[in-house]
Amino acid sequence: MRRKSITDFRRFKNALLLFGPAWLVMMADMDASSTIGAAETGALLKYSLVIFLLLLSVPLYFIQEAAGRIGVATGRGLGDVIRENYSKGLASLMALPMALTDALTYAVEYAGAAVGLAVFGISPLVSVPLVFLLHMGLIVTRKYEHAEKPLLLMSLLLIIGYGLVLAHVGLRDYPVLEVSASKNFLFLVAANVGAVVMPFMLFFQASATAIKFSSIKNLISKREAMKRIRMETALGAIATEALMVIVEMAMAGVDPSTNFLSPESLTKALDSVAGSLSPVFFSVGLVSSAFLALVVISLGSAWGIVEALGISKDKTILVYLFESLPAAVLISTVPIASLTNVILNLLVFFVFTLIGPGVILGLLSSSEKIMGELRNRTYEKIIYWICLSSVVLFGVLSLL
Repeated sequence: MRRKSITDFRRFKNALLLFGPAWLVMMADMDASSTIGAAETGALLKYSLVIFLLLLSVPLYFIQEAAGRIGVATGRGLGDVIRENYSKGLASLMALPMALTDALTYAVEYAGAAVGLAVFGISPLVSVPLVFLLHMGLIVTRKYEHAEKPLLLMSLLLIIGYGLVLAHVGLRDYPVLEVSASKNFLFLVAANVGAVVMPFMLFFQASATAIKFSSIKNLISKREAMKRIRMETALGAIATEALMVIVEMAMAGVDPSTNFLSPESLTKALDSVAGSLSPVFFSVGLVSSAFLALVVISLGSAWGIVEALGISKDKTILVYLFESLPAAVLISTVPIASLTNVILNLLVFFVFTLIGPGVILGLLSSSEKIMGELRNRTYEKIIYWICLSSVVLFGVLSLL
């Protein structure tokens, strides 16, 4: 009996050897900008996009799964693979839009953390520098494998925080699928699609998976590794879209004029529908999601840039500072409540910055020379291109 217990424990431990990159990148997808987008959707459209949001887990899975597969097949990050198989120029061209949007996304994450902590009475003049220091301390002083542990805790906190808000609000009798041709409806649809896959997610999952797999490749085959990564990616895709639904449903009863980046407006809105504890629960989720995303974005963006340029990963600290410090200074000094429309427009813009990396990812993951036996099969190619095209299509619709 004892021997069987030891064997079962070893199997369980081995099953978790690769756990982390896919789950964390999916949880980072539920960042401050996605949260604000889902909250605005709930306040304005009630439950109208519940089914649509759940369906978005399909393109999220197939696009991110390809990124994880590249990490296993090549043992390299996406920036390295693009540079080595195409050119340094193309790799830089793919990383540049990501770097630009990430600089803006940093500001959004700091804003989300500042709003969440303001509910607890902490001024942005204190909270933003504190979050900046904690964020930098985690990514600069620890290897990725060690940084994973506090991030996994953060992912649990954001699930609990948002879940408790919905539990206090309760379910309401709103239709879960309504379609409109109005400008606001199409814009919010595009914003939610933009929140599905962001460029940093592709670079992060490929690099983080390559790092973890390289340390255990003598213990597990590529085929077995891919089975586990696919399961983790699917679980994460469903979980992050379920969180989007939870936030949408939780905010369905609040005043449509609520400014979710104003601690006072947010507290008043949630107090009216779910009681005095609900702003606290929501803030726990918001701060956790913002901090987790800060770390994942930092790593994904920095890895992508240094890989694309072919320089030492020791230089990543310069990327962290260049992207993160100006954002922290900005959010410490500007009125955060004025940024809601900026965030929604940024989500739509993500759709277009995904086109280049998404196309290259599709080509790389289908190459037998690069991927070997892990390349896309014919049906996987078809599904991948349908998923990427669908995401881009909704972005185009928002412009019309």
